[in-house]
Amino acid sequence: METRKVQVTGGSTYTVSLPKSWATDNGVEAGSVVEFYPESDSLLLTPKNDRGQLEGSIDITNLKDEELRRAVFTMYVSGFDIITLEASRITTEQRRTISAATQSLVGLEVLEETGNKVVIQDLLDSSELSIHNAVTRMRLIALSMLDDAITAIAENDDDIARDVIERDEDVDRLWFVVSRIFRATLRTAKATEELGMSREVCFDYHSSARQLERIADHAAKIGQLTLQLPEVDEDVIESYEALHEDSTAVIDKAMDALLMDDSEKATELANEARESILDIDEHARAIDKLLRKQDPQQAQLLGLVVDSLSRCADYGGNIAETALQKAAPRP
Repeated sequence: METRKVQVTGGSTYTVSLPKSWATDNGVEAGSVVEFYPESDSLLLTPKNDRGQLEGSIDITNLKDEELRRAVFTMYVSGFDIITLEASRITTEQRRTISAATQSLVGLEVLEETGNKVVIQDLLDSSELSIHNAVTRMRLIALSMLDDAITAIAENDDDIARDVIERDEDVDRLWFVVSRIFRATLRTAKATEELGMSREVCFDYHSSARQLERIADHAAKIGQLTLQLPEVDEDVIESYEALHEDSTAVIDKAMDALLMDDSEKATELANEARESILDIDEHARAIDKLLRKQDPQQAQLLGLVVDSLSRCADYGGNIAETALQKAAPRP
C-alpha cells in the first residue's frame, strides 16, 4: 500500500499524485484520461477504456456434449461479447451442441460459421440488462414451477409435469444473465455504475438467484418423479399441498425482504422466514411417517418429493439470511 498527501492548487482544486509504477503498468502518462467512480466513502480510479466489444476464443477440438456446452456458458458468463470457437474441423455433433448452448443463453446469436470456426456474438447491450428484473423473473418462474409440480402430482397429469421440466431452462437462462452481470461488476467500476447499485447489493442478488435456480431444479425433479408415480393417495396429496404452502411462504417472505428498501421491515420478514423452517422440518418428518404405510418402492419416490419441498424451504432460508445481511447497518 502506498499513501499520498492531498494538496490544494489554485485555492480550490484538490490534487494527488499517482504511483509511477501503477501508471506505467496501466499505460497512464501525461495527457492520459482517467475515470473516477465514487462509491460511498471510496473513490475508484481507472484508465479510460475505449475498447469496444470484448472478444475471446477457445479451442474446442477435444470438447463435446456437456463439456462443450459448459465451455460456451463459461465464456458467456465471463463477459465476452464475441466468442470464437475453433478446431481443425468442427464436427456436425459439435455444431448441434453449440447451437443448443447458444439458444440456452439470452442475447447470443451465431454470427459466422466455417469448417473450423464458429463465431457467436452477444447482441444485447449489457448496460441495459437489469439484475433486479432478472431475479424478480426467476422468482416468478421458479415458484410457478413449484405450484405446477404439486398440481401435476395431485392430478396425476404428465403433461403438466413435462411443462414444469421444460421451464427449468427458462430459469437457467436467467441465472446465466445474472452471473454475467455480476461478474461484470467485479471486473470494472463502469459496469457497477451502469447497473445503478453497489457491488454488495449485486452480490446479494447473485447469491439469491443461485437459490432460486436450485428451487427450480427441485421443481423439475418433482416433475420427473411425477412421470414415474402412479396415482397418489389423497392423504399424501393433502400433506404435500400443506408442505408446499409452507415452503412457498418462506421463499416469498425471504424474497420480499431481499427486494424491499425498508431495512426494519426487511429484517422482520427475513427473521420470520428463518423461524418458519423449524416447523417445516417437523412437518416433513410427519409426512415421512405417513409414507411408511405405502408400498416401499413408491414410498421411496414419494419421500424424494418431501425432500425436494424441504430443500426449497431451506433455499428460501438462505435467501432470508442474505436479506438480513443486506438490511444490516453498514460499518
